[in-house]
Amino acid sequence: MDIVPVIDLLGEQVVHAKRGERDRYRPIESALTAGSAPQDIVAALLALHPFRACYVADLDAIRGHGDHRSTVAALQARWPEVAFWVDAGLATPDDCRRWLGAGIRNLVIGSESQADGATLEAALALAGDNRVALSLDVRRGEPLGPVALHEEPARWPKRVIAMTLDRVGSGEGPDLDRIATLAARRPGVRVWGAGGVRDAADLDALTAHGTDAVLVASALHDRRLDAGTLARFASGQRPSGHETANG
Repeated sequence: MDIVPVIDLLGEQVVHAKRGERDRYRPIESALTAGSAPQDIVAALLALHPFRACYVADLDAIRGHGDHRSTVAALQARWPEVAFWVDAGLATPDDCRRWLGAGIRNLVIGSESQADGATLEAALALAGDNRVALSLDVRRGEPLGPVALHEEPARWPKRVIAMTLDRVGSGEGPDLDRIATLAARRPGVRVWGAGGVRDAADLDALTAHGTDAVLVASALHDRRLDAGTLARFASGQRPSGHETANG
């Protein structure tokens, strides 16, 4: 299982996301580094552990208040070895083209931003199945966006993110049942867990549930997941040929 750090961008800063209540997000306070500048946060995360992927949520773009395209492109250019997976509220095929044109290689299509399946289809055509993830967003048990994206597994790319917004930054633990349900609905799909990871015990539980990757933020910044724990999961018991979040 790959551990993928998350950075949430709002107003040119990395913020602490909690329960999807975006109007209440504040600049992150990290034990890893002072300040909340995106470049400093990513550098601190990579000093903690050589992560191969990073998930970026552009909250301004998701809310339709501008975007951080140049900032994310600069992160990708500075760390070309890292796969930056970008959720920027991509809602049209043209949105996908603009972000790919800026040098972003990996697109996340969030269900909450969709009117139908056209943007997902365009992203797959433009970037290919290896570079697209579908985030199936849920809040208070209700699926966000077109029901068909949630209910028709044949539409899914090979990566699906079980984004349970109520658990983001909550400290309540990951939504294991939802992750298992999505994995069972389309065998072979690579399900990423998102929201609620507290500690190594949660990572063990996710591994036991067959989670391919997990998005983590708070537990990294307050050091509940330290370098030794991260190294154990990175080195431990991957079968030969295991495909990572980077490819």
